[in-house]
Parts: sequence; structure tokens; C-alpha cells
Amino acid sequence: MDRRNFMIIGSAAAVAGYAIGKFLPKSSGDKLYLRPPGAVDDFDDLCVKCGQCVQVCPYHSINLLDIEDGYSSGSAHIDAKERGCYLCDLFPCVLACPSGALDHATKVVGDVKMGVAVLSDTAACLSVKRENLSEAGVKHLLDRKAYNDREEALKDKIKGKIGQICDLCVTLCPVGDSAIVMSQTNLPLIKNGCVGCGVCAEVCPAKIINIAPKMSYDEIYKEKK
Repeated sequence: MDRRNFMIIGSAAAVAGYAIGKFLPKSSGDKLYLRPPGAVDDFDDLCVKCGQCVQVCPYHSINLLDIEDGYSSGSAHIDAKERGCYLCDLFPCVLACPSGALDHATKVVGDVKMGVAVLSDTAACLSVKRENLSEAGVKHLLDRKAYNDREEALKDKIKGKIGQICDLCVTLCPVGDSAIVMSQTNLPLIKNGCVGCGVCAEVCPAKIINIAPKMSYDEIYKEKK
């Protein structure tokens, strides 16, 4: 498909998606969705549901919400348990957004405010239990089809951790130690540099990490200090 036809089809999809979304009830209520990096406060109103961010994401992290999500149907979101956001260089999803739903001023990781990671059942953490990472524990990650070199490299990193004490959440965090570190008690410690990308939630074999969308570090952790 040449560029002209791609733009025509993309524009038509945007108009159709936007129109359909406007006529759907706001049944999603106050439910918060994890949006791609750069999402503005009025994302729901500005997203034209064109899917261009989905098309350019090299990690296939972004999907479109289903019709049961009401007014948000067709809009872009990230299911961190399935695939987090790896905060790509240049943020292709942001550059592809034609409507301003993703802020084009998002240039560096420090500009991203997707949410914040939260640990639940800490006793189940493999690192706390000093358990080695097993192949079975990451089978769902390794079985996922790799469509490009980036995804293949990610799988190689995960394979390299099998047989070692689990620290996938720390090792694979695209932000680094300003967002998450391993504490002296061998429990992952979320820091104020966390942007809520969701990678830790994706790769945690114990599934004890969740992302609180649109929340800041202080809103979640200030009462725990």
C-alpha cells in the first residue's frame, strides 16, 4: 500500500471511529485506562480512534478498547499485564497521533506521566522468597511471537534470567533505578521516577504488580512514608 492510500484509509478510519464513539453511552463510568505516553487529560474527547498509534508501536503494546467500554470504545489503551510500554526513542505513537490526544511536547521519558506501579501481595514475590526464575514462570512471555528485532531482544533478555533469582521488574524497567530498585529486603521498591509504563507488571511472574493509571507517586505513596 502506498503512502497516499495509507493516509486515505487512516483518515477514513479516524472519522468513522470518532463518529461511532460519540454515539456510544459513557458506560465506562469512572474507570481509568492506562493510556499511551503523552496522553492529555481530555484524552477521551480528543482521541479520534484512528489506531495509528497502534500501527507504529514496535512492541505491540497499544490496543483499542472494545465496544463494551462505551464512550471509550475504539480509543487507545495499554493492558500492562499483557504488554507494557517500553518508552521508545522518539515516541512513535506520539508522533503518529493526529488529534493532540497524545501531546507532541512529549520528547523524553521525564515528560511521561502514565501512572505509577503498585505492589500487592509482596509475600508472593519470587525475589523475596529467593526463588530462581523458572522457564515455566515466563512461558507466556517467551511464547509471544516476536515481530521485530526489539521484541526478539526482549525475549533474549528474559531467557538470560532463567535460573537466577528473579529481578525482571528491575532489570527490564526502561526508566531504570530512578523508577524501581531492589531493596535490602529483596523486595522491589517503587521510586518517584516511576512513570507507570507497565513493563514491571507485564514481566512479573508472580503477577503482583499493578499500574494505577493517571496517579502520581505522591498520591499513592505519600501516606506510606
